Amino acid sequence: MGQSSNPRRVADNEARAKLRMIRISPQKLNLVAALIRGKKVERALADLEFSRKRISKDVKKALESAIANAENNHGLDIDSLVVSEAFVGKNLVMKRFRARARGRGAKILKPFSELTIVVREVEEAA
Repeated sequence: MGQSSNPRRVADNEARAKLRMIRISPQKLNLVAALIRGKKVERALADLEFSRKRISKDVKKALESAIANAENNHGLDIDSLVVSEAFVGKNLVMKRFRARARGRGAKILKPFSELTIVVREVEEAA
C-alpha cells in the first residue's frame, strides 16, 4: 500500500539541484548566481572555477549536482545543457550581539541563503 509518487516539479527536459543553509547573505550569493544564469554548463563551470568570490566553490558544487541529476536521473545529454534558472532565497538568520560601551549591546545578523539551479536540455541549432 505505499505512498504514491510525487509528480515532477520540473519539465521532462529539465533537472534541478537545491543547496540549502549556505552561510552567506542572499544579496552576495545572487551576484554569483547571476554570473551563470542563461549560460551553457561548461562555460558556467569555467566561470565559477576562476571566480574570485568565496561562495563560487559551493555554487559550482550545486551546478555539478544538477548536471549529475540530469544525466543519471533523467537521461539528458550533458553536452546540450543550459543553466535555465539560478535563483536565491532567504533562509534563517542567526542573531548574535556584540558588547558595546556602557553595558549596551549591538545586534549582529548572520544570514543564511538557499540556491536553486535548474538546467535544461536544448536542441543544437544546425
